[in-house]
Amino acid sequence: MIKSLTRSEKRHFRLFANRQGSTEGLKFLQLFDALDAAAHYDDERILAQVPAIKKVQLANLKANLYRQLLASLRMYHAGQNLDIQLREQLDYARVLYNRGLYQQSLRMLERVKQAAQQVGMSHIALQALDFEKLIEAQYITRSLRGRAQQISTEALTLVEHVSQQHVLSNLALRMYGFYLQIGHARNQSDFEKLTTFFRSSLANVDMRNADFFERLYYHQAHVWYYTITQNFLACYRYAQKWVDLFEDNPTIREQQTMLYLKGLHNLLVTSYNLLYYSKFSEVLARLEAFADNPDRRSNPNIEMLLFLYIYTNRINAYFMRGRFTEGLSIIPSLLTHLKQFQQQLDPHRLMVFYYKIASLYFGSGDFNKAIEYLTKVIQFKDSALREDIQCFARILNLIAHYEAGRDESLDYQVKSVYRFLGKMNDQQQMQVAIFQFLRTVGDLNPRELKNAFIQLKDQLIAISANPFERRPFMYLDIVSWLESKIENRPVQEIMQRKFGLLK
Repeated sequence: MIKSLTRSEKRHFRLFANRQGSTEGLKFLQLFDALDAAAHYDDERILAQVPAIKKVQLANLKANLYRQLLASLRMYHAGQNLDIQLREQLDYARVLYNRGLYQQSLRMLERVKQAAQQVGMSHIALQALDFEKLIEAQYITRSLRGRAQQISTEALTLVEHVSQQHVLSNLALRMYGFYLQIGHARNQSDFEKLTTFFRSSLANVDMRNADFFERLYYHQAHVWYYTITQNFLACYRYAQKWVDLFEDNPTIREQQTMLYLKGLHNLLVTSYNLLYYSKFSEVLARLEAFADNPDRRSNPNIEMLLFLYIYTNRINAYFMRGRFTEGLSIIPSLLTHLKQFQQQLDPHRLMVFYYKIASLYFGSGDFNKAIEYLTKVIQFKDSALREDIQCFARILNLIAHYEAGRDESLDYQVKSVYRFLGKMNDQQQMQVAIFQFLRTVGDLNPRELKNAFIQLKDQLIAISANPFERRPFMYLDIVSWLESKIENRPVQEIMQRKFGLLK
């Protein structure tokens, strides 16, 4: 927590801790200073540095320090978080109610309710309304003529919105979970199961009077569904609706920055999948312009998301243009940021970054560095996480060993890939075809290699005619690699030609 604080947040905390006068004797503040100065946490060193703190006090002091830090951060960031402000006003309404100031409490609750509904926070509006019903039911505060019916109608309407929000947010989360588990639909069975679940989840959803968050979760769920089923044109439409929803509601965009950035990122990803480069460039420029405004980088979470989305899509831009060698220039800065945000980044995102770095090195012809980063992906402990990427990493690693001439390791890599394919829930024709080819390629006469590459290329193109077999080509452009071997040209030249940079 302390190491994540900015300089201004630390200054605010010291002022916050000193708000009641002298800091003398505030042991939790002494503990804060000691922890802030330490390179790493060490109980014994802390106790030696702050003799006033006894060992038996340390646990309680740490708990107190943690509470004080959270309270300080809550106050510091309240201005950028409307939900914090609204919940604070709910607390004030409770204070007024406890003092018997019912009319004042009701006026505050009415303001909270209106403000919450304006920004789509139906759950907070419902809390205010529940409290309002409590007061109205116990005390004669105003004429109840028609008021009971009005409150009841408001409550039922809000409950419907909150209920549908949960249905749609649950669906969006489930779709995202499926994506993390399987990536893209592997076969007709995957597609049918997912589609049945998706449609049944939407069977009772009514979007005619949907509020902001209902529409947002509706678009999110569709983005993930169409991503998994590889309907990228439909995915693009819903990703654009996601972004447009925020553009049409600038107040909510400033309050829900993280969700807006996520929308831009998904619009970039689906533009990348469609190879829609002009749109991709336009949206990436919008994302970078957003990041250039320091007022919008209001907390570490936004900083981390901007790093994640900008670097992911800058790498994707190099991939689209076949500029792998040029893309290597981004890696030192990327690795610095990965270290900076290592606590916030989940294993899935870290694994994807390593795979992308490996692909940059592979495309530029530095196969040994590609192997280094592919090994990081292969060594991830959770083999169930993005099984597809872990499989492609092993196949790309096998190709990199072949290209690097590391024949001494080739047999081991073949066995490793074979074992992993055997454990997979579903093997695709492309994966099996490449594996079988690489297992035998070492026995071929050099004069036979070109024809073998041509045969494999024709086989893979035929396989890709099946929509469910196209998924692997999104992670591993094996056809461009085969063309590079057939034409004896660097793979990035082949991809630049496809993009139109070379004739």
